[in-house]
Amino acid sequence: MAKKGDTNEQEAAKKAAPHDGTGPGKENRDEQEAKDGTKQIEVKDGGRSKPSEKSKSEVRKLKSELQGLQDRYLRLSAEFDNYRKRTMKEKIEMTKFAGEAIFVKMLPILDDLDRAIGHIQEASDLDAIKQGMILINNKFKEYLDNQGISEIEALHKEFDTDLHEAVTKIPAPEEKLKGKIVDVVEKGYLLNEKVIRFAKVVIGE
Repeated sequence: MAKKGDTNEQEAAKKAAPHDGTGPGKENRDEQEAKDGTKQIEVKDGGRSKPSEKSKSEVRKLKSELQGLQDRYLRLSAEFDNYRKRTMKEKIEMTKFAGEAIFVKMLPILDDLDRAIGHIQEASDLDAIKQGMILINNKFKEYLDNQGISEIEALHKEFDTDLHEAVTKIPAPEEKLKGKIVDVVEKGYLLNEKVIRFAKVVIGE
C-alpha cells in the first residue's frame, strides 16, 4: 500500500519532467493554447509551396524573351540563306562573264583584220597592205599592254628557267651566243609580272 508521501513525490516529479510533445502533457497544452488563441495551425499542401505572383511574372518574362530570340534566330537564318544563294549566283555569273570586257575591247581589232583581209584580195599595192597589217599588230600589242600583258624578252638573252622553256639545242652561230637563246619558237607573255605562257626557245651550244 502506497504511502501518502510517496504519492505527493510522484506528482511533483511529473510536473517537473519536461514535456516531449506526446501524452497527456501535450493534450493539456493544446487545450490551453486553444483557449488562449495562440495555437498555430499547420497547413500542409503535400510538401509543395504555391508559386508567388512574382515568380509567375518572371516565368512569363523569360518565355517572352525566349520566343523573341527564337524569332530572331529564324529571321537571321533565312537572311543568311538568301545571302548565300545570292552570292553563289553572282560568283557563277562573274566566272561566266569575267572576260566580257576584254573581248569587247578586242572586237575593233577583229574588225580591222576583216577589213584588211578584204583589201588583200582586191589591192595591188603590197606596201599598203603591209603597213595596214603592221598598224593592226601594233594596235593589238598596245591593247595587251594596257591590260598588263607584256612579251617576255628571249632572243639573245641568257636562258632562264623561270621565263623560258628550251625546245632544243643547236650549235651557236657565234661564240658569244653559246648558252644563250638563238631562236624563239613561240613567244612567252607575262600578266602583271606573272608568267602566263613560257617562251619556247632554242639554245646555242
